[in-house]
Parts: sequence; structure tokens; C-alpha cells
Amino acid sequence: MIPFTFNDIEVGARLVEALARQASSLRGMPITYGDLLALARSLYPKDEALGRAVQVGIGPKLLFVEGFCAAHGYPNLACLALDRDTVRPHPAYQGEWEADRLAVAGFDWSGIAAPLAAHVAAQRAMVPARYKPRKERPADVAWYAYFCSHRAACDKLGPDDKQEIINQMMAGLDPETALARVLAARPAFGAAG
Repeated sequence: MIPFTFNDIEVGARLVEALARQASSLRGMPITYGDLLALARSLYPKDEALGRAVQVGIGPKLLFVEGFCAAHGYPNLACLALDRDTVRPHPAYQGEWEADRLAVAGFDWSGIAAPLAAHVAAQRAMVPARYKPRKERPADVAWYAYFCSHRAACDKLGPDDKQEIINQMMAGLDPETALARVLAARPAFGAAG
């Protein structure tokens, strides 16, 4: 897997907070990817990166959640995020689902703000220097130029796929890498739910 982008880290941190809230208030009840994004947006309605986030791009963000939990010895919050159709965590999830859900539900998540901020800072420092963030309009223009010269590779992309490609290009990925990342995620995260 490619390293986290700034987008993965920023949105992933918001998902940590949303999942901690889900674990605390609903005693570990699972939540679909789409509903998780909606919950995070309700907690941070002015967060632009979160506002642009789409379900097909949630995989690396959940890996960020898992990494944060593992680094601090916390139960794995990512176990609560489920695919609507399979009713299971993301395909890369390797924990014992029921045991993890019980551990998440029984944990006191009230003290994670400082460790999360430190983890975000550490992860941001590890983003490769070649990942130069750019504004939305230049990313959109660069994507359109790539799309025009690679139509066959892009013929099955939907609006959410395009949005995630733009998100990843804004975070510094080149169009080809962003496209490959989205195409790899589509089977697991592409359906609405």
C-alpha cells in the first residue's frame, strides 16, 4: 500500500472521533461506511476534506484508524465500520470481530484527543515530500487532462470515483496513482451504503 496522504490522515482522524462517539453512545453498534461519513460530517460540518470524502476512499482512512488504535493499545475502532451488503468490516480487517466490538464498546474513549493529535502530527510528518497538496481546481484540470488521454482506462468511473481521484490528487498523488488506488478500492468500498 502507498503511504497515507494528508487527506487520509485528516479524514481518518475525523473517523476516529466519529467511531469513538459511536462506540460510547451506542455501545459498539456497527455503522455502515456511508453512515459513518455522514456521522463524521455532522460532527464537523465545516471540514472541507470530510465534506468531499466519498465511500470508495474510506479504506485508507480506516487503516489510519486501525493504526492509531494499535499504536496506543486501544481496541480497534475500525471494527465498527461495516459494508452495508456484507455486514462485515473492510476486507483488510484482520481482528476477531465480535471480541473487538465488545472491547470497543467497553472502552472509555474520553481521553483520546491528545493522543490523536500527536498521532496525526506524527503521521503528517511521514507523508512523502513528493506529495505536494494542491487546490481543487488545479487537481480537477489535471484529472481532466489525464482522463482525456486515457478514456479507455476511465470508462467505468462514476461520480464518487472521480471525486475520490480529485481528493487524492489534492492530497498530492499523480492522476495515474489516484486512479489505481480508486480502482483497487471499488470492489470493497465502491457501493453506496
